[in-house]
Amino acid sequence: MQMLKKITLVCGLLIASPVVVLANVMEYQFDNGLKLIVKPDHRAPVAVTQVWYKVGSSYEYNGITGISHQLEHMMFKGTENLGPNEFSKIIAANGGRENAFTGRDYTAYFQTMEADRIEVSFRLEAERMRKLIIDEDELLKEREVVAEERRMRTEDSPTAMTREAFNATAFMNSPYHHPIVGWMSDINHYEAEDLRDWYQKWYAPNNAVIVVVGDVEPEEIYQLAKQYFGDLKPETIEVVKPQVEVPQLGQRQIEVQAPAELPYLMMGWKVPVVKTAEVAWEPYALEMLAGILDGGASARFSRDLVRGQEIAANLGAGYGLFSRLDDLFLVAGTPTKDHNIAGLQKAVIAQLETLKTEPVSQQELERIKTQVVANAVYERDSVFYQAMQIGMLETVGLDWRLSEDYVKNIQAVTAEQVQTVAQKYFIDRTLTVAELKPQPLDGKPRRQATAGGRHGY
Repeated sequence: MQMLKKITLVCGLLIASPVVVLANVMEYQFDNGLKLIVKPDHRAPVAVTQVWYKVGSSYEYNGITGISHQLEHMMFKGTENLGPNEFSKIIAANGGRENAFTGRDYTAYFQTMEADRIEVSFRLEAERMRKLIIDEDELLKEREVVAEERRMRTEDSPTAMTREAFNATAFMNSPYHHPIVGWMSDINHYEAEDLRDWYQKWYAPNNAVIVVVGDVEPEEIYQLAKQYFGDLKPETIEVVKPQVEVPQLGQRQIEVQAPAELPYLMMGWKVPVVKTAEVAWEPYALEMLAGILDGGASARFSRDLVRGQEIAANLGAGYGLFSRLDDLFLVAGTPTKDHNIAGLQKAVIAQLETLKTEPVSQQELERIKTQVVANAVYERDSVFYQAMQIGMLETVGLDWRLSEDYVKNIQAVTAEQVQTVAQKYFIDRTLTVAELKPQPLDGKPRRQATAGGRHGY
């Protein structure tokens, strides 16, 4: 039997019989290491299939940066039994939509189809999981596609160039230093053997998670997965060396000079995430803090700095609590024409100092919590987002069940905890600041950073 176990939980008890796991989710573990997670959602006759591989830009090293993203492109260029782009043509012929994306910690491939067509998705994904053909000529063509993607989304966007330089400054030895798309020099020098090695190393059932959400029956999906993936051979997956960011010993500043119309400010502080936090509630308090600063028209940045003092033309705060390694709490924006970057930075620091010295009111805290609950409910209307939450958590080394606890953990955050994380993490020693200094436009049209080409990162 291919399945080693079905993990089931009802009322907190581990049960041997195959019943549902929380929120009607079933989890299966195959002998070859593949994990399958199925979540029925019968509101529409569609389903999304996502295949997640535990590899992304944070697994790369100098000289091959961006290779995970390049391999993502090559996954559509042919296998032992499929010609170039035939994968996409078959999905389209079956009424489906498909694409892929590469992140720092994962690479994922997905199809959205009528629920009764999942067999097509599984058959094709199993084919390219172990039988990809990386042709030298196809690689040369696709290398140029990726190079153009980088030019369009990064090099022709002054704010994107600033973000890239900012990350490379904020992180010294953490692999989050690298851009997901890779440095242009590395892109231009990939060879077919580099891609074959990377594929052989990471694309295997024991380094993959398949997530299916939609109008499906878990046992039927399990049987299909067993048919197509159960006999695929596992690979010896190397243990990734720890790459813990060295302690930052003082504020870092960088200036980016590029043709642009407007200046741009980025500020980031080193913070833990759910996977790395020594104090479990801190990431959720940081998440709440981001909402207090930038949680809609009533949030502090919008109320005080955009509309009130009219210092910022736009200003946002962001924090991603689910990543594999320690990350950054970010603030970024543009001053109004009557103010400069120094004035905007000073105003941001003043806002953070207020959070350190004055506890957030219960009314403000409840408003943000209400927004979080509403957003969580809205997001669950999407079968794609439900699948993405599960796959993302699994591939960064967390349990997918954390998505079920997200609202509960946010609602438990107190004003004192928000003040504590503000005092602990918003300090000059761990701050990195980047400023875009506009240079005269060179007459070339500036392309905004967008979703990019056929398959995005």
